[in-house]
Amino acid sequence: MVRHSPVEAAAAGLASGAVTLGVAEVVAGLLVRVVGTDGTPSPLLAVADSFVDRTPAWLKDAAIAAFGTGDKAALIVGTGVVLAALSAGLGLLARRRRGLALAGLTLLCVVALAAVLTRPGAAPADAAPTVLGGGAGLLVLVALFPGPSAARAPTPAPDGPGRRSVLVLGGSLAVLGVLGIVAGRVLSGAGEVVRAARRAFVVPSVAVPVTVDPAAEQGVRGQPPFRTPNAEFYRIDTALAVPQVDPAAWRLRVHGMVRREVDIDMADLLSRPMVEALVTLTCVSNPVGGDLAGTAVWTGLPVSELLAEAGPLPGADMVLSTSADGWTASTPLEVLTDGRDAVLAVGMNGEPLPPEHGFPARLVVPGLYGYVSATKWVVDLEVTRFADAAAYWTTRGWAERGPVKTASRIDVPRGRSLPAGPTTVAGVAWAQHRGISRVEVRVDDGEWLPADLAAEPTVDAWRQWRLAWEATPGRHTLTVRATDGTGETQTSAEAPPVPDGASGWHSVVVDVEG
Repeated sequence: MVRHSPVEAAAAGLASGAVTLGVAEVVAGLLVRVVGTDGTPSPLLAVADSFVDRTPAWLKDAAIAAFGTGDKAALIVGTGVVLAALSAGLGLLARRRRGLALAGLTLLCVVALAAVLTRPGAAPADAAPTVLGGGAGLLVLVALFPGPSAARAPTPAPDGPGRRSVLVLGGSLAVLGVLGIVAGRVLSGAGEVVRAARRAFVVPSVAVPVTVDPAAEQGVRGQPPFRTPNAEFYRIDTALAVPQVDPAAWRLRVHGMVRREVDIDMADLLSRPMVEALVTLTCVSNPVGGDLAGTAVWTGLPVSELLAEAGPLPGADMVLSTSADGWTASTPLEVLTDGRDAVLAVGMNGEPLPPEHGFPARLVVPGLYGYVSATKWVVDLEVTRFADAAAYWTTRGWAERGPVKTASRIDVPRGRSLPAGPTTVAGVAWAQHRGISRVEVRVDDGEWLPADLAAEPTVDAWRQWRLAWEATPGRHTLTVRATDGTGETQTSAEAPPVPDGASGWHSVVVDVEG
C-alpha cells in the first residue's frame, strides 16, 4: 500500500468526507425539488437535528446562555468541525488500516442514514442521498489509498510529484465537496414556494383591532419598545432549518379525547372570524435579566372555538400540539378555554407570520412559557391527559406545566460609566395574564424606591417602568423587583431556568464618575 505522509492522509480523509456530504446534499436538494419530500433527506441536517433531540436540558440551557439566538449557527459550525475532524482521523487511520477506515466511514453513513429515516415525515426515498454520498466517499477513500496491489510500485519521494498530486487532488475534491453542500441547499429551492406564498398571504381583518395607548411607551433611550418589531423578536426553537410549510398544503387536525374530530385547511381557517391579541412571549430559557422576551400583536382564531367545536371529553386536561417538524408542547386544557387570548395565529404585528416564527400558523398562549404553549408551524392538536402523554421538553427534564414567573429587567443604564447627576433607570417587567402592579428599584443596600409605570394596555403584555435617580460618584449596584397584579412580589430566591424558569432579582453594576 502506498504510504502517505500524515498531512497527505488527513487531506485525503477530508476529501472523502467532503465528497460524501457534497454528493449527499446535491442529491437531497434534487429530491426535495423534484419529489417534494416532507422528510429531512439531508444527512447533515438530520444528524444535527437528532443531536438537538437528544440534548439534555442542562446542555440546552448552557448553549442558549453562551450563544443566545445564535445557538443554531453554533451547532451547525460545531457539527461541521466534528465531521471534519472525524474525516481527517479516518484518513490518518487509512495510512495503516485502510479496511478499518472504510468500515469507519460506512458506520458514519449508517448513523446518518438512521438519523434521516427517523425524522418526521421520512420516506424510503430519503435514504438515497446518504447512500449515494457514502458510496462516493468510499470511492474517494479507495482511490486515494490504493490497496496492497499498489504496494509494489515505487514509493514517491517525499517532495516529489506523488505528494503534490495527492495534496492537490485531495484539496480539489474537498473544495468540490464543500461546493456540493452549498449547491444542494440551492438546488432544493428551500423556501422559494413558501416565500412566494407568504408574499401573497393577506392577514385577515378583525372586528375589534388592538389599539396600544401611547402612554404605554415611556420613550427612554435604550428601553425596548413596547411592541417588538418582527425582525428583532427573539427566536428559540429546535429547528436547525426553518420548516417550509406551504399554506396551500397546510392542515390542522384536532382529535383525541373529543366528541368529534375537526380537520381544517387554511381556506377554512381564514374564513372564520379572527381576533387580535397583544401578548408578550417569554422563553423558559431566559436567564434573570435576559432578552428572550418580546411583545407583538397576534392575529388569529381563538383556540377555544376549535376546541368547543371538537368537544373535549370528561377527564381531558391537556392539549398536545405538534409542529410540522415533529416538535411537541403540552398545554393545560384549562388555559385554552378560560377566556384568555389564546389564539391560533396567522399574523404578527399586522404581517403574515415570518417563516422563523411559524408561518403559516402557530399557537400563542399568554401566561405560559413557550416550551409548553407556543408551537410554531402547528399541524396537530391532540386533546389528551398529562398522565397519558408527554411533550418534547417534558421528556428531557423540564416541568410539564410552565406558568410564567414574575420578572423585571433593568435596560438603562447597563454596562457603562455614567456622569454624576440626574439619571434615568428604566426597563420592563412582565407577569403575563396577571399584569404588573408595582416596580421598585434599590440602589446598593438602600430602601426600595417606587418606579413610574407606563400604561398597561393588557395584563398579557409587559410593562415599561422608569425611575429618576440622582447618581453620586462611585460604584453602585442597581436592583429591580416587580409585583404582579395579584399582589405577589417576585422572589429574590435565585433559580436557573431548568426546570420551570429562572427566578431572582436582576441587578446591574454601574460606575458613576465624579
